[in-house]
Amino acid sequence: MNVFRNRVAVLGLVLLATVLLYLLLPAMRQGSMEPSLAVQRMALMAASVPPSTPNITVRTGQLPSDPPLFFREALPVDSAGRQILPRLQVVLLHGQAFTSKTWEELGTLSLLAANGYQALAVDLPGFGKSPASESVKSDQNRVDLLKRFLEALGVRSPVLLSPSMSGHYALPFLQKHSSQLHGFIPIAPVATRTLTPQQYQDIQTPTLIVFGELDTNLGAQSLKNLQQLPRHTVVKLAGARHACYMDKPREFHQALLDFLNKLD
Repeated sequence: MNVFRNRVAVLGLVLLATVLLYLLLPAMRQGSMEPSLAVQRMALMAASVPPSTPNITVRTGQLPSDPPLFFREALPVDSAGRQILPRLQVVLLHGQAFTSKTWEELGTLSLLAANGYQALAVDLPGFGKSPASESVKSDQNRVDLLKRFLEALGVRSPVLLSPSMSGHYALPFLQKHSSQLHGFIPIAPVATRTLTPQQYQDIQTPTLIVFGELDTNLGAQSLKNLQQLPRHTVVKLAGARHACYMDKPREFHQALLDFLNKLD
């Protein structure tokens, strides 16, 4: 009788284990195929940041300008954690659906600092922690705002990165102050039609044009216009959409570092 009971108990445990495995298998399979953003970010940083580099601190601040501008900054340090002079300064704007926090979460700010660059990402007016303002309605207003931001933080001859909506700021600035930029990285920006062919030809700023293969609207349109810049190179991220840096962060970061290395 005891033997029979033991067999029944064992059979029950086997059946229970089978049911649990059946229930958990889809979740396990999905998890293995679609790692969380946190896992993806950890893998990205492990592959991109030199292992000897200490943790990078991303600090925040707000300029008491009109309007006040919130920003994030990552400064380069050596292997002992001591701050060093940057190889270049990189200023990152953002698109309509994003903020400066995007560049922190994606690991871009830390990656740049780990490779010797000072990285500054700003919340444009009306986005993130920068309040909206009526004073940035014209191209000249936006150029002046960006110029004040750079001057207030002691940024000279930076590389300016501009995705999508931020083209409203970057393209007028490029047209008026291209000599003040060490490099320009447009990522399917708006407002590329506002410059004439001659204005494009007059700009000698080294430019890295980045766009996603699947962005057949703004990406294709901006590429056509930006290719009029005399000193440009193009990077197309395969299988990526409009916000291509989000779809293909590893490839984007590699293209970014390759371009910056050539500017040093």
